[in-house]
Amino acid sequence: MSSNEKDTVIEISITEDDIKNYKRLDQFLSEKITDTSRSFLKDLFEKGQITATTKIELKKMPKVATTVSVTIPPPRPADAEPQNIPLEIIFEDEHLVFVNKPAGMVTHPAPGNYDGTLVNAILYHCKDIKGVGDQKRPGIVHRLDKGTSGIMVVAKTQKCHEGLVKLFSTHDIDRYYEAIVMGNTLPIGGKLESTIGRHPTNRLKMAANVRGGKEAITHYKVLDYFNNLSHVELKLETGRTHQIRVHLSSLLNRAILCDPIYGNPKQHIQRVSPEISNIICEYEYPFLHAKILGLVHPITGEKLFFEVEPPQIFKDVLKLAREQRDEDHSKRN
Repeated sequence: MSSNEKDTVIEISITEDDIKNYKRLDQFLSEKITDTSRSFLKDLFEKGQITATTKIELKKMPKVATTVSVTIPPPRPADAEPQNIPLEIIFEDEHLVFVNKPAGMVTHPAPGNYDGTLVNAILYHCKDIKGVGDQKRPGIVHRLDKGTSGIMVVAKTQKCHEGLVKLFSTHDIDRYYEAIVMGNTLPIGGKLESTIGRHPTNRLKMAANVRGGKEAITHYKVLDYFNNLSHVELKLETGRTHQIRVHLSSLLNRAILCDPIYGNPKQHIQRVSPEISNIICEYEYPFLHAKILGLVHPITGEKLFFEVEPPQIFKDVLKLAREQRDEDHSKRN
């Protein structure tokens, strides 16, 4: 570890809602602190790097108003190692590869997720990619949150990496997402615009219109309305961290279904039908999917445009929500 790298200290004050929504401290912390697993938190706890203002244990939630302090060491300086992890390849040539990242896979190694990431899989699949771009994130030019599924592009050569970085920085790409959102009273579509930066009091979150934030623009349209849910398509004009999740929750006051940071999954489960609740009750991630990625190939000049379907659980919820809405309509008519 280099001398200029420092530990990250995260402090969280336990609220009454936290006590209601979580039974275990390790589960609570793994959902609130991005890219951390329970095993990683257990290791920190055993090393004395999780402390609190009252006596705590990982299997139980602390008392209300307890302040929990988590000290996270900086990322390991060692390069990521290749791992034989299955990859769904959408398109590949000698310069780049498009993959369909599953929900639950972290894009690149970070505290709590040093392996099992997309980078580890890419290093195994593309033997010559080491040294392309950042040594800790070879080939990576953009990322999806751990819980977001969908299409990503990875550079296999330095020249292609530089070209892709330029495309993303100038927003000369087509990026479409779809989400299942709480509520069915959203306006049919519109443009969401704000700045986005780190939340002033909760460093786990991003926030709209905060000091030092960067411009963020999202276009959206509702594809379908259901009973207390909406199916929404979103087009990114910029690509800020958590942009879609922040814009929906802050500007439209609508959280993505099962979003543990910008929503309340326990309340979401209570507000949907019992049948849908049974499907989503064990699902840990927001229902957000990167479905389309289009760009001009930096080397060949070819226009590339790919679309991938959302995970099966996403399609199952949509199908059931549609059937229940149609059944209710037929009963009323």
